[in-house]
Amino acid sequence: MKYTILLIIVGSALVTFIPRVLPLMVLSRIQLPNWAIRWLKHVPVAVMAALLAQSLLLSDGKLSFYENSLNLLVALPVFLVAIFTRSLLGTVITGVICMMLMRYLF
Repeated sequence: MKYTILLIIVGSALVTFIPRVLPLMVLSRIQLPNWAIRWLKHVPVAVMAALLAQSLLLSDGKLSFYENSLNLLVALPVFLVAIFTRSLLGTVITGVICMMLMRYLF
């Protein structure tokens, strides 16, 4: 293995690791106010909604319901499973099975 490839791998690991660990180390040592804790609880939901909305509604950078109709149709049972079970594994399995069935049928 070349030395430069090893440096690239180590550098990539550091660039990935530091932004994730540094905030956890800093925030674990300070007491956050209640309003900040309540606000931070909404961040994962907001990020996931933004990612899902973009992948479900946009096609080639344009809003398109017709081209994404299969994805939108599959998203309905997946959202229901996610809401009622709150199981990540169950949600992923439901999504994979529903998409597989829809692509097979259509």
